[in-house]
Amino acid sequence: MKILVTGGCGYKGSVLIPKLVEAGHEIINVDTQWFGNYLDEDPNIQNIKADIRDIDKIPLEDVEAIIHLANIANDPAVDLNPNLSWEVNVLAGQQLVAKASRSGLKHFIFASSGSVYGIKEEEKVTEDLPLVPISTYNKTKMVAERVFLSYSDRMQVHCIRPATVCGLSPRMRLDVSVNMFTYQALKNQKITVFGGNQTRPNIHISDMCNIYLHFINNRELPSGCYNAGFENISILDIAKSIQKIIPSEIIITPSNDPRSYRQNSDKLIQTGFVREFSITNAIQDIAKAFKENNLNESENCYTVKWMKHLDL
Repeated sequence: MKILVTGGCGYKGSVLIPKLVEAGHEIINVDTQWFGNYLDEDPNIQNIKADIRDIDKIPLEDVEAIIHLANIANDPAVDLNPNLSWEVNVLAGQQLVAKASRSGLKHFIFASSGSVYGIKEEEKVTEDLPLVPISTYNKTKMVAERVFLSYSDRMQVHCIRPATVCGLSPRMRLDVSVNMFTYQALKNQKITVFGGNQTRPNIHISDMCNIYLHFINNRELPSGCYNAGFENISILDIAKSIQKIIPSEIIITPSNDPRSYRQNSDKLIQTGFVREFSITNAIQDIAKAFKENNLNESENCYTVKWMKHLDL
């Protein structure tokens, strides 16, 4: 199958695309490559260095499915330039799905975010609960979901709401909780926790990529939104999990980030998806890479810092 992936040079895409190729698919990857390109040369990967806002540069001939990963990711990065984020996260996506509809595309997978729920007290945050986004990033994801789902009478549309992703990637991120805390423990033997009581769902990057593969292989699944998060634990408990593996001191400081929510992924599990990995696997993998000098520690592992460097 020929699959278009947007943002395929990013944290998730750099792990996902090799999995898609291994599964026998032909990939067109469209990415600005702001953070580099860590994909190996492969005859089954066509890399196009382009901004998804330039819709004319996105080829859709013979494309059977789109996995739309490209976005300005996470609250701090979006806050640098909210207008850019609305353009990339919503308007460019609307142009893409409209063009896909005109081309006869039958399957559109969108990488949304579990943060669209906002602050939730419920023990089981399911896809049926109302969305109360509290940041610009959350709002762009919610609006984009609704844009894409408006095309579900013409194609299968699967909006995946991931938890916070963790684990190794060639385009590493060291600014997401598990990865960041693990790196702090390895580098400084200290972990700085802001607040600590906030509960967040988590998902290993390999499971996350396998979910996209699951939907590629099961296109007939009903259109709609699917949670993708399995370990609902507090920020402090994440640090304690790391401390058990990497000797380190935990330092707790006040936080102005109130986001706290859980995810229930029963709907996804009922489709036949089986989780294989955990936070512990992510910590162990990062520690192993660090000790073997195979961990990407460059400045572009920090999204906000690198976007400022690029003056975006």
